[in-house]
Amino acid sequence: MNILTGLLNGAISGATPILLAALGGAFTFYAGVFNIAMEGMMLMAAFCAVWGSFTFGSWLAGVLLAILGALALALIFIVFAVWLDTDEFVTGIALNLFTLGATTYLLRQSFGVKGVFAGPGIDPIPRLHLPLLADVPLLGAVLSGQNLMVYAAALATLISAFLVFRTRFGLRLRAAGYNAASLDSSGVSSTRMRIYSLLLCGVLCGLAGAFLSLGYVTLFSENMSAGRGWISLAAIILVNGNPWGVAIISLLFGFADVLGLLLQSYQVPSQFTAMTPYLATLAALYLYARRHRKERSYVNR
Repeated sequence: MNILTGLLNGAISGATPILLAALGGAFTFYAGVFNIAMEGMMLMAAFCAVWGSFTFGSWLAGVLLAILGALALALIFIVFAVWLDTDEFVTGIALNLFTLGATTYLLRQSFGVKGVFAGPGIDPIPRLHLPLLADVPLLGAVLSGQNLMVYAAALATLISAFLVFRTRFGLRLRAAGYNAASLDSSGVSSTRMRIYSLLLCGVLCGLAGAFLSLGYVTLFSENMSAGRGWISLAAIILVNGNPWGVAIISLLFGFADVLGLLLQSYQVPSQFTAMTPYLATLAALYLYARRHRKERSYVNR
């Protein structure tokens, strides 16, 4: 029972940053923006969260600065990819590389350390204990006592699904990706919808980065996003941006992550266990490609 509870808790924690970033990327996916800068947004947010939490002694200040850090990158993406019409892929790669170098430099300049900064002055995001759920067997140990950002991710999933499928904003957002010319002809700017989607993506990636450095762990290390932005992109592609599907895929990737940690207790080298979530990503993309290929061959008959 303890092992099962640990696996479930680990899977939820591992899934949370992927889910938050993927929900943000889902908005840009529907708006027709190929946003691969989520990796950089998460990494910048993770650094800003630790800097804000350590400087102001408040996790809330860290979360707010994390959102602002991710939004700053989103604005740069908007300037280049939306207003100047540069290639989205190239812009995203440039932002990811810039963020990797910038956070490494800022880490050394701000805290005078290399690699990792972890100190008692960092105020972590608190855990939320739910009295009624805590007494429920098995579910109580899983649903109660999670980090506050886990519940925020669950709420963000509900809100994202409602916005995309049940509101006028969501209809216009999807129209911007499916047929931008028709949306423009109706009097609604598709460019404005793309900007809104990138700003929403920045906010959610900011929350993802804040959880990474103030919830999942309480530290900042160089390149600590470790490909989670790319995994989020894979989750979006696998379910065509559907928020409910994104939540399920994120949980699967979170389970793969905690499975890698569990394998270390059986003397499996850490270099191999660290590959587990990325191997799961490749396997999922392979299955998706095969399914998509079969669907195309069926349609072409």
